[in-house]
Amino acid sequence: MNPPDGEARAALRPDADAALVSRSCEVADVSFGSFLAAGDRHRVHWAAPDGLEVVGGGAAARLVAGSAADSRDGGSPAADGADRFESLRAEAGALFATVDHEGPAATRPRVFGGLSFGPDHEPDGAWAGFPAACFTLPAVQLTRAEDGTYLTVNRYGPDADAAAAEAALSDARDRVDDLPMMRPFGEKPGVAGTEWLVDRAEWVEQVSSVVDRIRDGDLLKTVLATALRVDLASEVDIPDTLGRLRRTYPECYRFLVQPTDGDGFFGPPPERLVRREGEVVETEALAGSMPRGDTPEADAEHARSLLESEKLQHEQRLVVDTVCEQLDAFGTVGEGEQGVRKLTNIQHLQTPITAVLDGDTHVLELVEALHPTPAVGGLPLSAALSTIDGTETFDRGWYASPVGWFDAAGDGEFAVGIRSGVAGGREAVLFAGNGIVGDSDPEAEWDELQPKVRPIVDELEREG
Repeated sequence: MNPPDGEARAALRPDADAALVSRSCEVADVSFGSFLAAGDRHRVHWAAPDGLEVVGGGAAARLVAGSAADSRDGGSPAADGADRFESLRAEAGALFATVDHEGPAATRPRVFGGLSFGPDHEPDGAWAGFPAACFTLPAVQLTRAEDGTYLTVNRYGPDADAAAAEAALSDARDRVDDLPMMRPFGEKPGVAGTEWLVDRAEWVEQVSSVVDRIRDGDLLKTVLATALRVDLASEVDIPDTLGRLRRTYPECYRFLVQPTDGDGFFGPPPERLVRREGEVVETEALAGSMPRGDTPEADAEHARSLLESEKLQHEQRLVVDTVCEQLDAFGTVGEGEQGVRKLTNIQHLQTPITAVLDGDTHVLELVEALHPTPAVGGLPLSAALSTIDGTETFDRGWYASPVGWFDAAGDGEFAVGIRSGVAGGREAVLFAGNGIVGDSDPEAEWDELQPKVRPIVDELEREG
C-alpha cells in the first residue's frame, strides 16, 4: 500500500525538534499479502511464530548506518559500519524522544529492519540498497495481534501533529477497506536455471582446508556459507512467496526488508537471536541438523542421531556455552533442556536460554553482544571470522545477520537471517551455510546444504 500523501518523502533523519505521532484503529482482517503488494517501496514484513505479524509500507523515518546510508533518500548521514550499533541507539533515542501514540500496545511505534553480517559490508550487486544497518518506521502498517487486526499511521517530523495523523489514518482506512480478505496465490515464477556461486568441488576444497586448520588447533569451529543464484522464468512476487512460506513453515519466523524499490531480503528463518521484554531475555542455541524422515520411524531415528552424535553435540555445546557467556555480563542466565526442533524439511538440536537483566539494557546491546553467534560465525570468533573472510568468495551481505524490530522502551525481537535470500525481478540469490568442526566430512557437509535452500526454491519452482 502506498503511504498517505506527503509520507513518501518523509524518510527523515531523527531530529531533536521533531515529534513522532502515531494513530491506530481496528480494521477487518484483510490480506497482508495484498497490503504488501499494493505498496511501492520501503516494505517490511515481520511475523513471529508466537503470532505477532506486522506489514508496513513507506517510511515515516529511517535509521541508517554504513557507507551507503543513502542520505539522498532522506536517511541519516552515513556512519561507519563499525559504529553501527552505537549510531542506531543514538538515532533511536532522537526518534523516540517525543512520542504521541494512541492505540493498543501491539501497535506502538517500532522500527523494522536489520544489519549486514559484518561491519565492512559494501552495498553492491544483489545487496545494492542494503547498507550496514537500516531500520524503518513504517508510514502505514497493519498489525495482526491476538485481539484483532489494526491499521496504524505514523508521522514524524517538526510539523507532525495529531490532526494530520488522524486525517492520514482515515484516508488509509478507506484504502484498506478496499483490500480483499484473501489474496489467491498467483503462479509461481518458475526456475529457469540455477548456479551455485561456490560449486561442490570448490566447497569440498574449502571445507577440507578449514578442517585442517581446526585439527591444527587454530580454531574450534567455522561456519562456511555459499549461495545459489536462481534465474527465474518470470518476475518474482515476494509477497506471494512469503504467503506460500507461511503455509509451509508456520513454525518459523517470516520477514521481508526492502529498503528501496529494488530487491528485497526475505526468508523463513527458524532461529531466534534474541527477544527482550522488560527485564526478561530469551534466546536459543540452534545447531546441528538432520533431514526429516519419510516415515515416523525414520524421523525418530534421525532425531536420535542428532541427540547421540558426538560431533553435533560438541558443536551444540560450543554454541550454548558461548551464548551463556555473552549474556552473563547482562544478568542472571539460565539454560533450558536440550531438545530437537522439527521443521517441515529439517530438524535441529535446540537449547533454550534465558536471562534476567540486571540493568536497563537495550535490545540492540544484546544483539551486538550475541551477533554473530557460533552457529553462524564460529569459535574463537576472531579466528573464525578471519577464516570466513579468507575462504568465502562471495559477499554474505545481510545473510545470517540480525533481522527484527525494536521500540522506544528498548524492547525488541530479532531472528537470525538464515534460510534466506535476496530477490527482485527475474533473479534470486539464496544462501546456506554449515558449521565446520574437526571431524566434519566435506562431502557430507555439501549434502547437508541442499535442504537449507529448499524452503525458498520450492516456492519459486512451478509444479510439473
